[in-house]
Amino acid sequence: MCSGELYDANFNIELISARSSCKAKCQQFNTLPYENVEERQKVLREIIAKTPLNFTIEPSFWCDYGYNIILGENFYANHNLVILDAAPVVFGMNVFVAPNCCFTTAGHPLDVEQRNRGLEYARPIKVGNNVWIGAGVTVLPGVTIGDNVTIGAGSIVNRDIPSNCVAAGVPCRVIREL
Repeated sequence: MCSGELYDANFNIELISARSSCKAKCQQFNTLPYENVEERQKVLREIIAKTPLNFTIEPSFWCDYGYNIILGENFYANHNLVILDAAPVVFGMNVFVAPNCCFTTAGHPLDVEQRNRGLEYARPIKVGNNVWIGAGVTVLPGVTIGDNVTIGAGSIVNRDIPSNCVAAGVPCRVIREL
């Protein structure tokens, strides 16, 4: 899965079990009382592979495995964050994610027979330092977003975005350099 090769996501018992366990913890996090910040942080630290000292994820939050997510210091994600982490998803320092965003490393083959057999692939996502992701953004498999970037609301990021720019659109493209 993490090597970028096709893998069996739908029928592999080990992966199904890992996703089920992770989603149960996500559900636990999402149903905790909002004012119970310490307990919510504790559950997130059980889900996510590497968390910094200072981070916040507002409920609801869903991910597939958790063990492929790395958060940098001063990470903030607003409500309804989805990270499909079949491959690593790495966030730098000072990353702010607006509501209703999705980071998906998983993709499906164009070949119908492979797709119907439950095969998929995964490509890592990397988000640099000092990045602001606007509301409703989707980041697709294999994308790297550089440092000091703002991604406009509603964008579909399907290719790398260089450092020091504002990017937006469907598909997302550089609007201006900073």
